[in-house]
Amino acid sequence: MKPRSAVFVDAKLKQRVVQYLSSNRCGKYVDTGILASDLQRMYSIDYGRRKRNAFRIQVEKIFNIISHEKELKKLTELEDKHLTKRARQDEEDEYTESYSDDDSDVEDYTDPQSANHMNSSLLSLYRKGNSDSISNTPELEQRGATSSAPLLTSKTDSIPLKTPARESEGGWFIDKTLDEARDSFFLDLSDVKSNRKKPVSEIQNLKDSSLLESDKKQKGGPKGKGKKRKKEDLQEVDGEIEDILQKKAKARGLELQISSVKFEDVGGSDATLKEICKMLIHMRHPEVYHHLGVVPPRGVLLHGPPGCGKTLLAHAIAGELDLPILKVAAPEIVSGVSGESEQKLRDLFDQAVSNAPCIVFIDEIDAITPKREVASKDMERRIVAQLLTCMDDLNNGATTARVLVIGATNRPDSLDPALRRAGRFDREICLGIPDEASRERILQTLCRKLRLPDTFDFCHLAHLTPGFVGADLMALCREAAMCAVNRVLMKHQEQQKKNPKTEDLPSEGSNEERLGTEPTSQTQDELQNLLGLLRDQDPLSEEQMQGLCIELNDFVVALASVQPSAKREGFVTVPNVTWADIGALEDIREELIMAILAPVRNPDQFRALGLVTPAGILLAGPPGCGKTLLAKAVANESGLNFISVKGPELLNMYVGESERAVRQVFQRAKNSAPCVIFFDEVDALCPRRSDRETGASVRVVNQLLTEMDGLETRQQVFILAATNRPDIIDPAILRPGRLDKTLFVGLPPPADRAAILKTITKNGTKPPLDEDVSLEAIASDLRCNCYTGADLSALVREASLCALRQEMTRQKSGNRTDKLKISHTHFEEAFKKVKPSISVKEQMMYEALKKALSE
Repeated sequence: MKPRSAVFVDAKLKQRVVQYLSSNRCGKYVDTGILASDLQRMYSIDYGRRKRNAFRIQVEKIFNIISHEKELKKLTELEDKHLTKRARQDEEDEYTESYSDDDSDVEDYTDPQSANHMNSSLLSLYRKGNSDSISNTPELEQRGATSSAPLLTSKTDSIPLKTPARESEGGWFIDKTLDEARDSFFLDLSDVKSNRKKPVSEIQNLKDSSLLESDKKQKGGPKGKGKKRKKEDLQEVDGEIEDILQKKAKARGLELQISSVKFEDVGGSDATLKEICKMLIHMRHPEVYHHLGVVPPRGVLLHGPPGCGKTLLAHAIAGELDLPILKVAAPEIVSGVSGESEQKLRDLFDQAVSNAPCIVFIDEIDAITPKREVASKDMERRIVAQLLTCMDDLNNGATTARVLVIGATNRPDSLDPALRRAGRFDREICLGIPDEASRERILQTLCRKLRLPDTFDFCHLAHLTPGFVGADLMALCREAAMCAVNRVLMKHQEQQKKNPKTEDLPSEGSNEERLGTEPTSQTQDELQNLLGLLRDQDPLSEEQMQGLCIELNDFVVALASVQPSAKREGFVTVPNVTWADIGALEDIREELIMAILAPVRNPDQFRALGLVTPAGILLAGPPGCGKTLLAKAVANESGLNFISVKGPELLNMYVGESERAVRQVFQRAKNSAPCVIFFDEVDALCPRRSDRETGASVRVVNQLLTEMDGLETRQQVFILAATNRPDIIDPAILRPGRLDKTLFVGLPPPADRAAILKTITKNGTKPPLDEDVSLEAIASDLRCNCYTGADLSALVREASLCALRQEMTRQKSGNRTDKLKISHTHFEEAFKKVKPSISVKEQMMYEALKKALSE
């Protein structure tokens, strides 16, 4: 019989069971329950925390395997002895050939399927044995005296029904006669004289089950059926136990992964890595904590936006410590059967303890650990409670295991608060949106194996990628490589077209001829070139690929194809708006530089002067004067992360949701500091409170006040707000420490209007202006007195449309001009259509407001 598979057998436990059995502690009869209890007591460190029933089943399985191997060993030794005796008998009994079985009454037996070598040898002897009738007993005894080989005689009619075992000179002869078939089996055991008093049943058990199968078929009556049914029941129970063990082994059979990632592969996180190194000392030197009597930190919670490197950092920790890691996604733990999810968690931590020291990494842990007071199902509460218990058991006194638990999530606020207390996930590490310096180091790490020119400017590329996280930068590198490949192949194709080879002319032809069409536009021409690249199967030579590298221009082209993940998190990729795109507003520009750019560029000087709290600035003024444009230019020039919040988008109809949205905005900004939060139309978010008002708007204002200047300080989080109605904003928002500085962006004077017009028209080049157009004269026109910057942009656009309309009329009449320009008459027509957006009454109101703010 073939032994069962021992894939899930613990080799150390098997060795200890063998050692226990060899010490003769249990005598003849072995109780697996007592055996399991003794092992748990003797090896309490390894098995003290195992479940009794599960451990007993495992010990019983190992005991059965050991017993089966022992029986196989005995059968093999007995088989070898009988084969030796058979060879000796063949040499001594050559003269017995005269007693052939020509006149024998023995039936011809077919060769049954043998289970092992011993069975084959016994069957062979059974056929070659004495063919005479058993009635010739003297002859048998004489042959037994002259030969010590085992003899097997077949069916006769002269044997009594119950013949006792007879001892002859050659050894023991056991006559087993059935009730109906009356078969006789003679087994020679002359070499085991010390076992002569052994019961017949023990000797019979040494036979293979295939020899006894024919006997069982010939047995009649209810006794045989009962035995058969009992055997089937035992087989069914064994099958059920085996299935249970396989399911448990499969449930706990997570692979131990060996990580090859190191800290050097994680770029732009020097401060985070420094904090982690201090925390991981107990994994290398647990004796220090044990000597001091301090429980080491057990859990680490990594949180941050998607793609910031939480999973990479977990693998880097395992790789740097050279420890195996058990990685499991949180949804894999959830099961549809009640209680199985908790069992998976217990098995996971049991496997981690048995393989200690190791690391357990639970990705997206928020999927199984919601807040219990808002959990919709009891299963979620049970899973949270089980995880709490498992983590507490790791610090259970003397059996403290060297297991580090790492959790990763995008939503730390959704976790149950009990998980975030000391002793569980007591260390929280935030991986926010990287700043410009961090992006530069990340790009250098990602581009180590890429072919780049020696003069590649990582600093400039980092400046072009605000809001990009590590995954976005990796996608950018991949997209830039594709752009470089397309550029080189297109260049190679153009060279082939300029210098065609004579042998390539028939096959190459023209793409237009093969398709039957001619390219009518640049897009179709590019499509034809790309189709030609797909059809060309010739590989490039080493000379052609010699100068192939990814240039900075390839990255710039790839920027249009990669959307940063920060956009989905509320961050805004700063557009290409610089101070050069803003005409005038010089005094406001200086104030913004001192309030936002200077603390970032000169932090030591500000810290020496005690200027720790970042200032908040409110941009007030009529609509269309460039408040939002100023905020974009500030974010672009500073290189800071930029979060744009439209006031009404934070408001929610459900109670508490608006306040939670405000908290999330400030939390994201803190995680990505230094950062600028721009509240556009802030008057909708925090209107003036009254004694009678107790609605959602009051709660939102209170939440904003707390976040701006509460118990927790804003660490390099700059607040920039814009409004058209500063008079309706709650006064508490405008006090020092919050929005303590109000800058009025009013209607531009004539000089500023001229600067704005030059900025809009790119100094008269786009759109092209005629010689009779004077931007200073247009700016000094009385009709522009109430014009804002948006009104001036609309004026230039309307003049361009008038010029285009006039040119289209000329084309119909056949008088087409070579160059399209905007003349003075076009601006005169535009003045008739574009009216100022600020009325005289509103202008007076804003002037009064400006005086009130300046006092």
